[in-house]
Amino acid sequence: MNLRRRNKRQVEMHNSALNDILFILLLFFLIVSTLANPNVIKLLLPKAKSNTKSKQTVVVSINDKREFFVGTNKVPFDHLKQALAPSIGNEKIEPTIVINAEKSVPVEDVVDVMEVAREMGAKVVLATAHK
Repeated sequence: MNLRRRNKRQVEMHNSALNDILFILLLFFLIVSTLANPNVIKLLLPKAKSNTKSKQTVVVSINDKREFFVGTNKVPFDHLKQALAPSIGNEKIEPTIVINAEKSVPVEDVVDVMEVAREMGAKVVLATAHK
């Protein structure tokens, strides 16, 4: 009576479906992680030794073509105050405007945005890249 030979069964596990699911999950998390900060416009920022990060209420970006963006929306400079008003009005404490300006942007453009922020009673922070 050889009972052991009859009970030997080989169990196979197919993991191709598991690999597909893991690949889809990886792809999903990669896409979601790039969308985590929707207020990002790629700019080459000036360097600074100290960290100048602040609580970001409104982000105003100026690219090398001297185009102004509130968040990711392109806004002509003449309408900058109207575009900032809804975001600044909702802030109960001291509203903050973060300026992301390309390195090659003339200083007068940055000063113009700072002047608009002063008129609205907002605090201004100039964003830089950390060295």
